Formats: sequence, structure tokens, C-alpha cells
Amino acid sequence: MGLLNNLKAKLSPAKDKVSGLAHQHGDKIQHGLDKAAKVVDEKTKGKYSNKIQTGTGKAKHAMDRLAHKDGTEGPGGGTTPPASPPPAS
Repeated sequence: MGLLNNLKAKLSPAKDKVSGLAHQHGDKIQHGLDKAAKVVDEKTKGKYSNKIQTGTGKAKHAMDRLAHKDGTEGPGGGTTPPASPPPAS
């Protein structure tokens, strides 16, 4: 077994646990992401709204992939993230 295979084998239980937690607490994580995006957007007076919205969308998509909500098992699944509404001002 190569180094990468050993690493994957050792990290597999942690990935499963993170996946379960992401699935169980997905709504809380999404709410926290939205709340953080809103605060940052307010602090920057809307100057970086586009970048904040993009980052929030990518974080939500990554969390959904971890929780296996979109049906893909890994990177390159071919699905696009759903459009998220802009943070409320």
C-alpha cells in the first residue's frame, strides 16, 4: 500500500463522522453561513457582496457534498450548486 492509500484508510472514519454531522446539522450550518455572510457584508458596506455571495454558495455546496445531499459521492459529480439568494441587508 502506498502512502496515499494508508492516509485514506486512516482518515475514512473521520470523513464518515464529519459526513454524518454535516447531514445531521446541515440546517444549522447553512444558517450560520448566511448569518456570517450578512455580518461581513454589513461591515464592508456591500463593497464585496458578489464575492461574499460566491464564497457562501461554494461553502454551502461543499457542505452539501459532505452530507451527500446532492447524490454525488465525490468531487467532479457534475452537478452545479443551486443559486442562493443574496444576503439580506
